Amino acid sequence: MVDSPDAIERAVGDLDEVDIDEPTMPPGLEGLRAKRDAQRGRPGFGALADRSIVHLRRLWDGDGDEPATYLMEVGSDGRRLRQVELADDGTALKSGPDDWTFNPPVVDLFDPEWANMEIHPDEFEAAWLRARHVGSEQ
Repeated sequence: MVDSPDAIERAVGDLDEVDIDEPTMPPGLEGLRAKRDAQRGRPGFGALADRSIVHLRRLWDGDGDEPATYLMEVGSDGRRLRQVELADDGTALKSGPDDWTFNPPVVDLFDPEWANMEIHPDEFEAAWLRARHVGSEQ
């Protein structure tokens, strides 16, 4: 998250505002509009968008890393607040923003795919309490 007053001041003059309803989009954004238009008619579209906090379970096939299941607590902007990584061997590691170098939005809460990944907050909290902190020896 960018919250430095200096960074915000520098960005204010450098960022172009885009109206997504305009007929012509800046280069690179046309695909995003097409993706959103395709999502609109699907069940679950926007189901999570009005939430301040959402808890999700995402299976990760590895993509070069070991496969794992990620339980994520996500804020209304799609950024992770807390995360538990559950490895196939039973290891559970928890982490938060202080553990991550970069924390961009990872979840589009309008995307209907995420609606099927929602879990109850109690499930997340139970895993959080069981997990050891990333980088700890225990």
